[in-house]
Amino acid sequence: MRKMIIAGVRRGSIFSPNHIGNDAAIFNETTKELRALGCIVNEYTEEEFIGNVISEKFIFNMARDFTTINKLKELEDKGHVVINSGYGITNCMREKMTNLIVGNHIPHPQSVIVDTDKDATELLLTLNAGKYWIKRADCHAIHREDVSYARSLEVACNIINEFHLRGIERAVVNKHLTGDLLKFYGVHDSDFFYWFYPGDRNHSKFGNEQQNGDAQHFSFSIKYLKEICKKTAETLNIKIYGGDCIVDTEGNIQIIDFNDWPSFAPCRTLASPHIATCIYNECLKKASVETKTLF
Repeated sequence: MRKMIIAGVRRGSIFSPNHIGNDAAIFNETTKELRALGCIVNEYTEEEFIGNVISEKFIFNMARDFTTINKLKELEDKGHVVINSGYGITNCMREKMTNLIVGNHIPHPQSVIVDTDKDATELLLTLNAGKYWIKRADCHAIHREDVSYARSLEVACNIINEFHLRGIERAVVNKHLTGDLLKFYGVHDSDFFYWFYPGDRNHSKFGNEQQNGDAQHFSFSIKYLKEICKKTAETLNIKIYGGDCIVDTEGNIQIIDFNDWPSFAPCRTLASPHIATCIYNECLKKASVETKTLF
């Protein structure tokens, strides 16, 4: 039997703010595990992927550049196996993600989507919130200011105006939730699920975690957390994922962020074999459907 040949696409460094090393590390660990499974892995930067004819039938990627994602979609439409799906990556862009999560009744903070060139006061008042999170709607956070905390309505409106001045046309505004902040990581069709309190480990990308203060370790159902994460991943069409949620004093859980292929920094050694197996199995399923002589 010929070896399975897989293309691996690294994440462009501009899309790894404060996490360039961690994103590279999980990619490298996953590549190592795939090779241990007997695969040939051809590695590409996003620039190389865009500029080359891709003959590999199977592709895993950490892409974030829109041109790369569009090429992934084109290849997916032609029958290539792409993990995470280019369509799934697009679903994780903030505005689309918010609409999909809310539309599928996944617990999520009250939110509005605003045009940054307009007065957002009336829309923000509908949230009945004293504090807000303002997030660029069109993509993942690239700069610290792309996800901003506002302690008042006036500050929130000023931040939205600053988004407009920066050329960001739309913003998602979430009502700030009080409670314990949790981070989680998961892999589709596997037993792997990892969660922790970032404040307990001084784990932070931009320092926003401190807005919820020290974790009080409110009791909650881990089983339920896994269930809503699984539903969110399926809704967004993502196999390899991570995110954040808030647990309140009553143990209620609300998803506040969900990402396609995060860095898995606190657990990459544990996660990488599961990620590689997920990729391998998805490719194997496609190969077995089409023909057993693909590789």
